[in-house]
Formats: sequence, C-alpha cells, structure tokens
Amino acid sequence: MTGIASLPTPTEASDPAAAIGQTAAHLRHAHRQESGVVQRAVDRVTGIIGWPGTVVWLGATMISWIAANLVAGRLGYQPVDPPPFGGLEFIAAAGALVVAVLILTTQRREDRLADHRAQLILELSIANDQKIAKIIGLLEESRRDNPAITDRVDDLAAAMSTPSDTAAVIGAIKDLSEDAG
Repeated sequence: MTGIASLPTPTEASDPAAAIGQTAAHLRHAHRQESGVVQRAVDRVTGIIGWPGTVVWLGATMISWIAANLVAGRLGYQPVDPPPFGGLEFIAAAGALVVAVLILTTQRREDRLADHRAQLILELSIANDQKIAKIIGLLEESRRDNPAITDRVDDLAAAMSTPSDTAAVIGAIKDLSEDAG
C-alpha cells in the first residue's frame, strides 16, 4: 500500500461527497496496484469460481462424467472411471483443496484492504475529534469575549473542547472486551 498519508486531499473548492468518493477510489486503486500478477490471476480465478454458473457447470460436469462411465460400462466398453468413481472423487478433492487455497489467499488480501480502511477511519475520527474540540473551544472563547452575551461557566462545553484521550479510549475498549470474554 502506498500509505494513508499519500491519499489525495480534497481542495476547499471541491465537492465534499466527490472528495470522499475519490479518496475511497484511490484507496481501492492503490490496493489493486500493489497486487502482483499472481495475485491478480488468483483474484480472477476466484471470481470465476465464485460465479453462480460455476455450480451449475460443476454439477452438469459431474453428472455427465458419471453418466458417460455408466453408459460406457453398459455398452461393453472399459469405463475411464468405473464406479465408485475414484477418479471423480480425487478430482473433486483436489479441486476443493485448490478452491480453499484460492479463497484463503483472496481473503487475506481483502483483509489487508479492510485493515487500511479501518486505519483510515481511525485517523479521520481522531482528526475530526480534534477539529470538533477546537471549534467548541473557539465558540466558547467567542462567547466569553462577546460583551453582548452573558459570561457563564459551561462545564460540558469545557469538557468537549478537549480532544479525547485515545489511550484512555483504547484502555476502556480493552477492559470491556476482557469483561465480555
């Protein structure tokens, strides 16, 4: 991954929704660019295997295999794979192993993209928390400085004008996780 720091930043004149879409598209594009030729091939094969028509094709192929071997035996020919169809069983087992490896490989790659998204969301949340705290602090300062507004102590606004302590939040999450587990 090229890193979250390299994501494009929207300009002040840009549409915020479009900027979010561009950032998400950039994240997906960077993730795709990071993958090698083998990984892209694995993704294509996994996409083909995951296609619903593959189930129909596999079922039809297995039925045809069994039927062709049964018919060959009844017509007096030597079947390629006589009952109990050991060859078909081997092919199915080998295919299942290949599919399992393809799924695991693809899932591992997708997990990396999800980790990058989670990191981006965390960083944006922390930045937004800091921005909101700054805005509340500025509003409170403006309220205190404005002679037309009665000066009063607002404990909630004072508390909200301080950014969250991320270490304390993480500690609380861990404590809750341990209590639930």
